Amino acid sequence: MKLKTKRTLLWSLGIIAVAVIGYAIYYFTAIYSQIGALQKTGGDSPFKNLPTNTAVASAPPVWEGTEPVNILLMGVDSRQSNDGEVPRSDTMLVASLDPVKKTIHLFSILRDTYVDIPGHDQNRINSAITHGPATAMQTVSNLLGIPVQYYVYTDFQGFIKLVDAVGGIDFNVEKDMHYVSAADKHEYDIDLKAGMQHLDGKTALEYVRFRHDAMSDFARTERQRAFLTAVGDKLKSTTSIMNLPQILQQVNPYIDTNLSVDDLWKLASVAYDSKMSSSEQLPPNNLLLEKHVGGAQVIGISSEDKLKKFVQDALSKNATDPVPVSAEGSSGNTSNAETSGSAESSTSSSTSSSGATSNSSSSSSESSSTSSSK
Repeated sequence: MKLKTKRTLLWSLGIIAVAVIGYAIYYFTAIYSQIGALQKTGGDSPFKNLPTNTAVASAPPVWEGTEPVNILLMGVDSRQSNDGEVPRSDTMLVASLDPVKKTIHLFSILRDTYVDIPGHDQNRINSAITHGPATAMQTVSNLLGIPVQYYVYTDFQGFIKLVDAVGGIDFNVEKDMHYVSAADKHEYDIDLKAGMQHLDGKTALEYVRFRHDAMSDFARTERQRAFLTAVGDKLKSTTSIMNLPQILQQVNPYIDTNLSVDDLWKLASVAYDSKMSSSEQLPPNNLLLEKHVGGAQVIGISSEDKLKKFVQDALSKNATDPVPVSAEGSSGNTSNAETSGSAESSTSSSTSSSGATSNSSSSSSESSSTSSSK
């Protein structure tokens, strides 16, 4: 009887072991396949109609895995784009990860910032992507004074799919948000009430798009960084890790990147072990200049050298250091609990730090003739 029981136990353990090994093979094979498909080539590439100009935009530097790595995240609004046309980036963020310090820094770049686009004269920085991802990376690298090794490119639908794929995000909406657009047949209307709530993909998009208040793009970029941090935390959860193959399958059609499978494995390992250290707006308010180009207001920079120093100072912070004060005058830590009232309080903070420049520059985001977010 005991021998039979022992054999039954061994068979049970064997079946469990086979099941675990089988799932592991499926899990890693599925992830490998989905990650490999994130790099779009040929007719699948969103940049397939752009001319190749390697003389202007040099190849991004190679990441060896031990030095800091910088990733340009670009979200575009393709609603009003012609077929095959690359729309301007509605959102531009740089995520900087340090595998030695185990820190993550987020920088959001105001889209109306007027800069040099390599090989294409001066323009708003959100136009850089229309010349291809290499040009966008090089433009941001030149502006911030740091190498940008990778890019991730998506649109509204990619963002919605990502949030839905992780099961939504519990988030504190700091105030009522309402905006109606008949031009979009009300598909992208914004109607959120203040308070802690569960945001699915559609309502999350409403939150990160809203800019119809006194601080316009300034408050919006702060909200975007806070929400992106919350998404990152959700992706680290055990449930999301187990569902990673399904998450990748959901977002894959809407994402393009130059990250290879090996790069993403290294990057995921670094990100999982790292903590958020700072979150900043670029340019910071004290370096903003009111500028007019062709009758439209844009955002100028009083000193690019000081901007680069601002970036380096932010990157020197460790996750255990006191939380730095961000350019908007609120805490650089983008945890939602601390940023719940930041969008409203930033009005007085930024005005005191940069005077009329902040307000005049924020109006430039509203009046921009090339702004794609409605």
